[in-house]
Amino acid sequence: MLEIKNAYKTFNPGTVNEKTALNGLSLTINDGEFITVIGGNGAGKSTLLNAVAGVWLVDEGSITIDGTDVTRLPEHKRAKYIGRVFQDPMMGTAATMQIEENLALAMRRGKRRTLRAGITAAEREQYKDMLKILELGLEDRLTAKVGLLSGGQRQALTLLMATLQKPKLLLLDEHTAALDPKTAAKVLDATEKIVQKDHLTTLMITHNMRDAISHGGRLIMMYEGRVAVDISGEEKLRLTVEDLLQMFEKASGQMIASDRMLLG
Repeated sequence: MLEIKNAYKTFNPGTVNEKTALNGLSLTINDGEFITVIGGNGAGKSTLLNAVAGVWLVDEGSITIDGTDVTRLPEHKRAKYIGRVFQDPMMGTAATMQIEENLALAMRRGKRRTLRAGITAAEREQYKDMLKILELGLEDRLTAKVGLLSGGQRQALTLLMATLQKPKLLLLDEHTAALDPKTAAKVLDATEKIVQKDHLTTLMITHNMRDAISHGGRLIMMYEGRVAVDISGEEKLRLTVEDLLQMFEKASGQMIASDRMLLG
């Protein structure tokens, strides 16, 4: 479970480049929820993920993951709770290592090291079973160098590696934005399968409103560092892009009016 209370984050305060990226943001995500996050440039989407991951600390407010207050913890101390996939398919894997070696590193991350070397036959079978869910044929290429894979294959592998140890929270930062539409659809399908199979609490940023509507069980749209739209359940299932745009226009208008009243 993720709980964010009244979070603020301002960059370059007191300068001409001052930007309030999170403006009193509050958000609660229950265990196993898969939430898609959309919003225009500068809405605060990436700042939200980076604040949760500890890339930078919030100026005010609190962040709790699975009952643990991580508000002041640095990024490396939050890593045990979080799996993350970035937009760039080249991140998250070691290009000069084999597929099975990358998976072994991810599987053994944070565990006590022993003198045992190599990958066992049982582990290889386990990796094959894991890779089958991606439906990219990688289960038959365990010894292939990751650097020889396509961008989509590498991103799918990164997704699998990020979820091997079933993190308390999975952060997907526009992880299909750099892929062609066909490959992006495959990675999104794999994402849905993995999240559902392991019941992972997930935040997925996307700029594609149709993807935001068709994936996950809850959708939030951000505007100027706050949540403008929060929709789930049957209402989300019936949602269209046109509906979403109308809801956003109404909600953002109400937020602007409220801000003006507060400013007097």
